[in-house]
Amino acid sequence: MPEDGEFYGKHGEPRKYDPTFKGPIQNRGCTDIVCCILFIIAILGYIAVGILAWSQGDPRKVIYPTDSRGQFCGQAGTPLENKRQLFYFNIMKCASPMVLLEFQCPTTQMCVEKCPEKFMTLVKAYTNSKDFDYYKQFCKEGVTNKMGIPEILRLGLCPAMLTPSKPFTRRCFPALGKKGGVITVGNNSHFDDGTGKIRDAKDLVDGVKNATVVIEARQVVMKIFEDYTQSWYWILIGLVIAMLTSLLFIVLLRFLAGIMVWVMVALVILVIGYGIFHCYMEYASLKGEPGANVTLQELGFQTDFTIYLQIRQTWLAFMIILAILEVIIILMLIFLRKRILIAIALIKEASRAIGHVMSSLFYPLFTFVLLAMVIAYWAVTAVFLSTSNEPIYKVFNETECEHSRKTCDPANFTTSTMKEQCPESECLFAFYGGETVYHKYLIGLQFYNVFLFFWCANFVTALGQMTLAGAFASYYWAFVKPDDMPAFPVFSALGRSLRYHTGTLAFGSLILSIIQIIRVLLEYLDHKMKGAKNKCTRFLMCCLKCCFWCLEKFIKFLNRNAYIMVAIYGKNFCTAAKDAFFLLMRNMIRVAVLDKVTDFLLFLGKLLIVGLVGVFAFFFFSGRVKAFENTAPHLHYYWVPILTVVIGSYLIAHGFFSVYAMCVDTLFLCFLEDLERNDGSAERPYLMPESLRKVLNKKNKDPPAE
Repeated sequence: MPEDGEFYGKHGEPRKYDPTFKGPIQNRGCTDIVCCILFIIAILGYIAVGILAWSQGDPRKVIYPTDSRGQFCGQAGTPLENKRQLFYFNIMKCASPMVLLEFQCPTTQMCVEKCPEKFMTLVKAYTNSKDFDYYKQFCKEGVTNKMGIPEILRLGLCPAMLTPSKPFTRRCFPALGKKGGVITVGNNSHFDDGTGKIRDAKDLVDGVKNATVVIEARQVVMKIFEDYTQSWYWILIGLVIAMLTSLLFIVLLRFLAGIMVWVMVALVILVIGYGIFHCYMEYASLKGEPGANVTLQELGFQTDFTIYLQIRQTWLAFMIILAILEVIIILMLIFLRKRILIAIALIKEASRAIGHVMSSLFYPLFTFVLLAMVIAYWAVTAVFLSTSNEPIYKVFNETECEHSRKTCDPANFTTSTMKEQCPESECLFAFYGGETVYHKYLIGLQFYNVFLFFWCANFVTALGQMTLAGAFASYYWAFVKPDDMPAFPVFSALGRSLRYHTGTLAFGSLILSIIQIIRVLLEYLDHKMKGAKNKCTRFLMCCLKCCFWCLEKFIKFLNRNAYIMVAIYGKNFCTAAKDAFFLLMRNMIRVAVLDKVTDFLLFLGKLLIVGLVGVFAFFFFSGRVKAFENTAPHLHYYWVPILTVVIGSYLIAHGFFSVYAMCVDTLFLCFLEDLERNDGSAERPYLMPESLRKVLNKKNKDPPAE
């Protein structure tokens, strides 16, 4: 047909029959050598950045609080080893606890063994030797009983007063409370500020006004940590159940693919249906309950998440989301029922392929180990880079001073002109920074660290895709299975990928990494522009984010199919990507429907495993079933282990099903090539399984009788 010729002309010529072709080509050469060299240089540079960061960085800056001299409180092997808490001479000079945690408060800070436990002023303590000995542990070195109070305060050796405090993030905060609606500190609503002036306890609130939010968040984190310590054993059991369920599911697919797919579809519909029913019952049971009709907007953010489950609107939202998901799945099944038959045939063949290449099921563990190494290297390097600055000291002064906030040197500050012009000023540690060449390019090194993280992570993922593609392609094109297959198909494919196609893997992952780093920069710019009122700019940013999201999805799809073609034919990335793209374009209808239907069915499989394990975890940890009441651990938030099990189950199921998905994609491309290369004659028989030939009404003709 002329239109066929025009169509093939636009999207390349179909594959010609080649009697010598028997699967992945063995005699191949190295591809994309330039990109391979570039990748090796980048890795060597990455190692150099890591060594530089490790030599300059100091993670203690993250772990330990720092006093006014830049010394670390509680650091082992130093005189401050037992002084783990940071004490502030005058907490009222601090406007917010965020200043305490991130920058520096304009008051002297020193490391102490424990926070003060009682009210005391320097004037009062000075009159009693025992009290003064207690008071001196919150003073700088050099304070003696012979020194007068004016001299001590003038030199800034001691605070004017002590207030009862409690340690929080290893810093001493006033122990604020409430009694009869009045703010108190140490059970008192008033205190002496050390100058003879009686002040209200509420005056301390300005120094710690946002601490309540931080403290509540810390309490939630501690409760979650306690829940993990109580339930980790049962969480592991839940994850093992998820792994065994995934294995059982794949084994059953090997023998009962058709039945399993329909059973899986039915079970997914039933599980979601039960979820809708359960949400409705909870919604109905809260009718008339006091406070149940409060909206989520009125409730706002609460650290105790169980409160949300006592609101009717929460269960209504869950019910609507599940109902929409249920309708979408049912509609897709109705309209795609014919294509599901072909997808089932592909899944059956994928099950047979995995049965012959069982080692492929364990390959995700290798990928996981490599990804864990990449993530660990990136995280450690990022921490060392972020802590490789030098301590910067600045002038802090209560009164007006022209040198305020200027950098200073604490070693000679007392004899400097700054101190002479501003007698009440102090040279205190402010933050970590630096003016050297290394510090100037520190942002660039952090950017390089992030970019190489994306490149290495994408390279590891690409290596797994090409390895599995090579193993499953050797299965499809084997005329007699498994006799014509390599003895160790996964190892053979891994060896070919690393020996010949490291450059190709680096090229594909580089393109994807560039797009991902652009998306990160767009997110950063969008975060910075949140306060902007220019609607046109916001709209343009939204369009750019959407476009690059779509581009990333397309590149991932193209790379995946390009790696399959490289695994089979051993060509470079651009040629393989072009061949894969044109092959898919020549079979656009099959790709758009069949491949996506298969992905949809595999997604339902993951959803079913997560749903089954999640429902079991819910009934176990929530104590809704009496049989588990005495067995289940007592928790602050029962959703913590449930959520952990659900996320872990999805990752485990995704690991197993990613092998399945790669197998299906490889067989699908081989199946399309088979249709173009062969015609079913005795000379050019189809290599696709009989089940696929029946669905497509294709037959292999018998050879002529002699």
